[in-house]
Amino acid sequence: MSETCCASNPTTASATITTPVHPLDPLTLEELALAAAILKETQQLGDSCRFPYLQLEEPPKAEVLAFKADQPFSRRAFATVLDKSNGAMFEAMIDLVAKEVTDWQQLDPDVTGQAPIMVEEFFTCVDIVQHDAGWRAAVKRRGLTDADIENIQIDPWSFGYFGDDPKYKGKRLMRGVAFYRDKFTDNGYAHPIEGLVAIIDLNEGKVIELLDDGRDTPIPKTKRNYDTPSLGEPRSDVKPLHIVQPEGVSFSVDGWKVSWQNWQFRVGFTPREGLVLNQLGYNDKGQVRPIIYRASVTDMAVPYSDTALNHYWKCAFDGGEYGLGRLANQLELGCDCLGAIHYFDIPAVDDKGEPFTMKNAVCMHEEDYGTLWKHYEFRTDVFEVRRSRRLVISFFCTVGNYDYGFYWYLYQDGTIEMETKLTGIIQTAGMVPGTKPECGGGIVTPEIYGPSHQHFFNARLHMMLDGEQNSVLETNFSPKPTGEGNPWGNAFNTEVTTLASEQQAAREANGQSGRFWKVINPNKTNAVGNHPGYKLMAEHNPVMLAQADSYIGQRAGFAANHVWVTPYDPAERYGTGNYPNQNKGDGLPLYTQQDRNVENTDLVLWHTYGHTHICKPEDFPVMPVEYVGFKLKPNNFFDANPAMDLPAGKDHRSVGVGDGVSDESSDCCGS
Repeated sequence: MSETCCASNPTTASATITTPVHPLDPLTLEELALAAAILKETQQLGDSCRFPYLQLEEPPKAEVLAFKADQPFSRRAFATVLDKSNGAMFEAMIDLVAKEVTDWQQLDPDVTGQAPIMVEEFFTCVDIVQHDAGWRAAVKRRGLTDADIENIQIDPWSFGYFGDDPKYKGKRLMRGVAFYRDKFTDNGYAHPIEGLVAIIDLNEGKVIELLDDGRDTPIPKTKRNYDTPSLGEPRSDVKPLHIVQPEGVSFSVDGWKVSWQNWQFRVGFTPREGLVLNQLGYNDKGQVRPIIYRASVTDMAVPYSDTALNHYWKCAFDGGEYGLGRLANQLELGCDCLGAIHYFDIPAVDDKGEPFTMKNAVCMHEEDYGTLWKHYEFRTDVFEVRRSRRLVISFFCTVGNYDYGFYWYLYQDGTIEMETKLTGIIQTAGMVPGTKPECGGGIVTPEIYGPSHQHFFNARLHMMLDGEQNSVLETNFSPKPTGEGNPWGNAFNTEVTTLASEQQAAREANGQSGRFWKVINPNKTNAVGNHPGYKLMAEHNPVMLAQADSYIGQRAGFAANHVWVTPYDPAERYGTGNYPNQNKGDGLPLYTQQDRNVENTDLVLWHTYGHTHICKPEDFPVMPVEYVGFKLKPNNFFDANPAMDLPAGKDHRSVGVGDGVSDESSDCCGS
């Protein structure tokens, strides 16, 4: 599909940045090629070596904050190298200015966890399973033929961790589950093959274990394809809806730096996290006030609530095990953005370290967002209204069956929002028509159920609210007993607690008490004597429902709380640790065991948000978007509504439709 469907305005733009001008600029194609070449030459890397990670090593924060335009700055690359011939795993640091390797260390995957699964390994896994004699025999026992096998879909899954079994020690593992397809382009998820899981050693290139419970659940045969030819004649009553900006956009882009409606920030991108917002600040009366030094979604976990052989082990860490950024969609291939679009092309490397451009990986545009503020004073007939507009910075990635969109929104009133869109195809399981799933999943067709599961996302917000020394406050509300101080029974209590240490700051949301958290700068005050702050508005969704001491509960420990607070440590980058693949558990639960001070310090606010998914017929064959996320709203940060200076105006293209409706807009948008 051409990119013209992605925008109803011909003023789309895309940019490939070739020269770094700031310490946080992502590595260019030339820098990526240089880093790979230096590593290959100095470490004598052969054809069996791969690059799960090759990216900018972000400079120390002090260096970034001290940087002045046109001054020289350091450029370093970080790499994870995997030797497929023997499973050896290394970390490297390359100084691109000096053109030398400054650090080269071998890691023990049994201790650190395995490097993330690479794109080529998805295809390797499929090839290994389809040619395994034992697996082919098991499929035939389920009534399929050699001709059927050629079209069977294999879903490659991370192995997980279920104890230190000697037979798995030192091995780079994946699992493969199967889905029948009558032809190659069929939707395989309509035809799950139950009770059969292959365990693959990627380094040895073979199936080392075949789990087969011998069940005779029939393979569902009803097709549920979703490609345009299969869907038939579409509805005909959808009229065109054009989003146009005839005078151009309101934002400006200078390389990776963006300015819009008093907002300033720098776009970043990593193979694991995807989109990163750096140095986010707001120009308040001529002064750019910092709010967040770095914001990203570091990982996600998708634990399944099903004890069946095909599902009990499933808990994908789509960031740390696969790479949200590595799997980003090239948006020219879809219709993801409407309006006047600016695309960011992302320099990247493939598994062999060869540089390429991820074209149109990040989309940025403006959206109307309804009413921002309004009042009609009936006594004086003064009527003022201003419409809200937001800047959207987004990317989409596809991880196996699911598709995830990550959308950062900036609003004219100073609000910051992260919205994550969940769509794609649910994991499915076969069942005998007329029965119910043994594990309580949701029935989506008479032959198929979707195992119940949760999606958890880990947002890392390195705060810098009006400076580097911040604190986090928790607020709870409760009814105040009638009596002294509350004679009419209408008052309520507001309890505010400063979270002083990491253990105290590991918190869950509470809708009953209206609990919220506020990041403040305790060293400054505003015009009314309060500390400037930003309020975290969390959704009140369940945390991890798996048992805390289960293997999944330990590996996805970040999902045990909605909020964590840590003092800034550049080594603590990810809520699940550096290498969650085949790792027993790392990240926030271990970081916070130190119980360090988090009051009036350089801090990181970590937020867990997500969705508990009980599948239903409406989720199939492709799931409508489910929205989850959070907001950060200014709270005593400004002296007044910062959007009062927006111009009054109206859209003269708006027309009335229907009987008795005028087709001309009046001058009611501002007196």
